[in-house]
Amino acid sequence: MVDTAPSFPGATSVTLLDVYEDLGPDGLRGGSPHMHLASNECYVVIGGRGALHTVDPTGVRETELREGSVVWFTPGTIHRAVNHGGLKVLVVMGNAGLPEAGDAVMTFPADIVADPERYAAAATLPDAPLEARAAAASRRRDLAVEGFHVIRDAAAAGDFGPLRAFHAAAAALVRERAAAWSDIVERGPVAQAAQSLDITRAIAGGEATHLASATVSLAAEPAGERGFGMCGRLRAYDVSEALVPR
Repeated sequence: MVDTAPSFPGATSVTLLDVYEDLGPDGLRGGSPHMHLASNECYVVIGGRGALHTVDPTGVRETELREGSVVWFTPGTIHRAVNHGGLKVLVVMGNAGLPEAGDAVMTFPADIVADPERYAAAATLPDAPLEARAAAASRRRDLAVEGFHVIRDAAAAGDFGPLRAFHAAAAALVRERAAAWSDIVERGPVAQAAQSLDITRAIAGGEATHLASATVSLAAEPAGERGFGMCGRLRAYDVSEALVPR
């Protein structure tokens, strides 16, 4: 007998990421620089080595990534995963389902980010054979690196105008689809937080009937071909409807 169980702790998502290994236009191997507008993200490095290149309102930095590293960042942090050799990451993303609903914006040149049609054309990968999709993912990455350099170099020189402009353009780009995001947050982390509050208040009142529903959940192994994500090849776990063997 198999029952469904509650979603993963914190209503987060869990994805296996093999960071791209092909060379970008600046000679670095890795993914497409981008940011999330509403979700926190965490990298748990499970193999290889590399670096996380970031730009935020506090400045520009490079964080070393090696097996065992755990690094996380907040909405608005532009980040780029750089692969120095076999970099594999377990990605834990806040607000499961929200990033897939358009929470991420890549750092394409400013004129592209300002035009929804041009942005969609640059961001969308073709429904094509594997080799063609890989080539398209590389072109997309290279375009994002081009825009990233403008923002990064300006911030490194103390000019955060391009970063602020990108933040504003990204928010305008996703404004229409963001109307559906609150439902995702309410069904996920808000519902889990409310349940946790109910439980702690019940225990404080001398009641612990929720313990009778204790269970163990097991996520199925990701199946099928690895997808082409912004940072690398992806295998996402479905942790929203994990299975409980009985």
